[in-house]
Amino acid sequence: MIQPINMNIALLKRHASTATKADQQVVTDLVDTLKAHQDNCVGMAANMIGQSKRVIVYQLGPMQVPMINPVITSKRDAYQTTEGCLSLPGQRKTTRYHHITVRYQTSDWQTKTASFTDFTAQIIQHEIDHCDGILI
Repeated sequence: MIQPINMNIALLKRHASTATKADQQVVTDLVDTLKAHQDNCVGMAANMIGQSKRVIVYQLGPMQVPMINPVITSKRDAYQTTEGCLSLPGQRKTTRYHHITVRYQTSDWQTKTASFTDFTAQIIQHEIDHCDGILI
């Protein structure tokens, strides 16, 4: 179900708790909400819909790809960029990495490790920051 976008800074700054199979609806709602905002958004974290769970989703072409309990296990090649966020007004400068490796669970709770580069890596880093209570 499409959820409203949370703009409460106090909620956004909370560290998200580990997601469990009982949080499957959070995953579904996050995917639905990103799909509804895909014209102006490429990624979301669960706290952006008011759920303090470690769940993110990113846009990959026409698909919304969820990652449950994502953790960046390696990163390299730092660069400076400017980002926006549906939960925050304006644009802000931040440091990102061109190459990252992430351990996460899929929506069917399989543990995966994958590497990402460039813009996809940037999106994932932004959303994992949300899980850690870090705002741009």
